[in-house]
Amino acid sequence: MPRISAPTSLGTVTDTSASDPTTDDGDQGSAHGSTAGLRLGYVPGATPAKWASVWRERLPREPLTLVPVEAAQAHAALLSGEIDAALARLPVGRDVLSAIALYEEVAVVVVGREHAVAALEEDEPVDPGDLGDDVVLHPQDDVLAWPGERPGVPARERPTTTSDAVELVAAGVGVLVVPKSLARLHHRKDVTYRELTGAPSAPVGLVWATERTTPLVEELVGIVRGRTANSSRGRGTGAGVGAPAPEAGPGSGKTAKAAKGAPKGGAGKGAAKGGSKGAKGGGGKGAGASSVDAARRGAAARRAAAGKRARRREG
Repeated sequence: MPRISAPTSLGTVTDTSASDPTTDDGDQGSAHGSTAGLRLGYVPGATPAKWASVWRERLPREPLTLVPVEAAQAHAALLSGEIDAALARLPVGRDVLSAIALYEEVAVVVVGREHAVAALEEDEPVDPGDLGDDVVLHPQDDVLAWPGERPGVPARERPTTTSDAVELVAAGVGVLVVPKSLARLHHRKDVTYRELTGAPSAPVGLVWATERTTPLVEELVGIVRGRTANSSRGRGTGAGVGAPAPEAGPGSGKTAKAAKGAPKGGAGKGAAKGGSKGAKGGGGKGAGASSVDAARRGAAARRAAAGKRARRREG
């Protein structure tokens, strides 16, 4: 099936959600890193549109390919080089992966329209004790890390996917606890959801393989950290040598919410290996440091050349 592309005046974002894994000529370019640009994976519930919009403004000449991945497969896809970075569920193994915490999702309980919880106001939370007599479904792709026992009565069998579990909820088999984004993703008319107090949150972050910290990955790190287009670590390489960096677009401000326990810069311990030091949005000393230094030297050389031309005109 052909790849879906959305070309704009600011660049091209490609969505591979309905595409063949091979490139147009049949080569496995995406899997082996020969395709130009950056491949950004995203797990169910994550929304890459905001970052993709800023990417198009900053790096119009560098394609951004959006690749949907299952939450359980995201880390393997990063380590194999199938994708360059991912909006994925945290935590991650810090020995081989680097991450920047972006935000935390609240958990909700999904119930059928005839369930007593459905009669509550939309902003009225549910206590776990209220689910004591309910069968609580636990799909195999569940992303919530419960520190202790789950509320309610466990189902005899685990549904394969969250989608399957929602269908069982609609059939009156039980209830389901998931991050709010997944409840929205699988929403249907015969179910509803309410926030569940005391449930674990679901942190989401930008994750990449530490040993694969390329200059384009560093650019994406700068975007999610809120660096401006004109900062020394935020100049778009797609703008061309000597060309002025594009102005910062909407969503490029510091809107990311750090997860609990994460430093102010958003990166946990070990993120420095991937080039994101994590202190007040500072840059990293990883594999992308040399490219940043080269960019600085190039900028200084361009400023010096511009000064010489100005002096010649004055003379």
